[in-house]
Amino acid sequence: MPHFVIDCASSILEVCDEATLNKEIHKVANSTGLFIESDIKVRVNPFNNYLVGNEKNEFIHVFTHIMQGRTTEQKAALSKAVVTMLNDKFPEVANIAMNINDFEKATYCNKNQL
Repeated sequence: MPHFVIDCASSILEVCDEATLNKEIHKVANSTGLFIESDIKVRVNPFNNYLVGNEKNEFIHVFTHIMQGRTTEQKAALSKAVVTMLNDKFPEVANIAMNINDFEKATYCNKNQL
């Protein structure tokens, strides 16, 4: 935990390879101090076929899943930091966004909890 899942137009990876994009997102997430670095998970889902506004416009959307307990202000700062970095790296991409969903601690389970 946390998970940063990057959905994007596959053409994004022509500008920045997947490994670099993963590292850049990881770096921003870690810089916030909200997470233990070894817990941060990042992955990319590139799409060849997509529509944005009924046109094939490039996009990047980061879906983030974190354990409950962070304030709204902390989550907003995290979103802004990630979107700012992506906007700096991909200034020609008009559609860049991120949202954060909280995991409920009471219902979360992973292998180490078995």
